[in-house]
Amino acid sequence: MSALGWGGGGEAWLWRRQLWAWEEEMVEECRALLADVVLQDNATDYWVWRPDPSGGYSVRGAYDLLTSRGDQGVAATTDLIWHKQVPLKVFVAAWRLLRNRLPTKDNLVRRHIIPQGAHLCVAGCGVPETAQHLFLSCPAFAPLWGLVRNWVGISAVDPSQLHDHFVQFMHSAGGSLARRSFLQLLWLCTI
Repeated sequence: MSALGWGGGGEAWLWRRQLWAWEEEMVEECRALLADVVLQDNATDYWVWRPDPSGGYSVRGAYDLLTSRGDQGVAATTDLIWHKQVPLKVFVAAWRLLRNRLPTKDNLVRRHIIPQGAHLCVAGCGVPETAQHLFLSCPAFAPLWGLVRNWVGISAVDPSQLHDHFVQFMHSAGGSLARRSFLQLLWLCTI
């Protein structure tokens, strides 16, 4: 790739197909990372994990790096989704939900997977389908939160942001760590 030129118009960046917008963003990020790379013929190659050069790579370090980018509220919330009694696929779904990475129709339209006219909610309420809408305000699905709160004896008003909803739900009953853990588990199961 270096010989082909990984600069702005280099041949290293020729693709067999047109890239999606999100792929182009990733290419630009990769290009920015490679901008500081200097290749040396007389030096031995070795791997260095930049976030922790002395300790090296760890899964926890990679997770911290991934969750520390973007909105700090979302990053703080994603630290709270891990629960020992929940399967990994539930964690992944919750993480994708809190990061707006679920295949909702607004995301599919933005990635040019479905046409612009197909962006309305699957429940037929006539509103554009977003994660916020589906989980918090859709007349078909949002009432589930009221039923769950009634079941455990909590009264609250739903916030408009998913990460705020999660934090409020988990802390709404106050009390012990065991109670918060139960509400965290209940929120993850509900979504």
